[in-house]
Amino acid sequence: MLTRETRDPATRPRLLLTLLALALLWPGIRFSELDLGVLVASGSQSEMGRFVSAFWPPAHGEAFIELLLQATLQTLAIATAGMALALLLAIPASLLASRALSLSAASRAGHPSYWGQLLRWPVRGLLIFLRSVPEIVWALLFVRAVGLGPTAGVLAIAITYSGMLGKVYAEIFESVDQRPVHTLLQSGSGRLAAFCYGILPNVAAELLSYTVYRWECAIRASVVMGFVGAGGLGQQMDLSLRMFAGGEVASLLLTFLVLVLLADQLSRLLRWRLT
Repeated sequence: MLTRETRDPATRPRLLLTLLALALLWPGIRFSELDLGVLVASGSQSEMGRFVSAFWPPAHGEAFIELLLQATLQTLAIATAGMALALLLAIPASLLASRALSLSAASRAGHPSYWGQLLRWPVRGLLIFLRSVPEIVWALLFVRAVGLGPTAGVLAIAITYSGMLGKVYAEIFESVDQRPVHTLLQSGSGRLAAFCYGILPNVAAELLSYTVYRWECAIRASVVMGFVGAGGLGQQMDLSLRMFAGGEVASLLLTFLVLVLLADQLSRLLRWRLT
């Protein structure tokens, strides 16, 4: 039996937080109209059974495999080009939004500078705006602007992911030990040199890991955006679903799984080389 002396003092706060989470979860379930009963209904089970059974065997005809390879390469191209454009904006924006290279922080023990804040807040506001709109919404807008095809997907990924990458990069720069970069700044070093020698060596592995993870997310996003006409595997999957070609859908899903696995292995390899 637990006595007052041996009882965990965090038990009551944890219990209260659990009850609060359950109290907030219940209205969310009600407003989302979640009904798990449809999964066990006889009509739903038979329909799902017919749908899943159509997946076997996966399509493997020569013409479809050639089409699948082309769609896969286009998906990788959309994700890679979108990430490259996102990095062009995210890297300078993250340096401007971060206080890691602030001369005032280095010289006055962290006291903010008025001019520094005047520059950082608009950049942070821009990053918030860029990542607040989902990439699927940008894809819909660009499909209307530039027409169907991968260009809309590339631009949508570039805009949304530049906001995400810029925010996280800035936080990573500020999370490491600031003493090396402050020492370089106080000794007269330029900001770029201070960044390259005082911050970058300590965050390179984390930056690379997050960038590869975002590239993996961009691959998934490019598939989703294909459903609105942005090309790649998603557009081909939309066509296969419309034609009730379950075997083609199965092949597309397996290809997508292989892409994610390869991206995960690439991330592991790069982290291993940097550590």
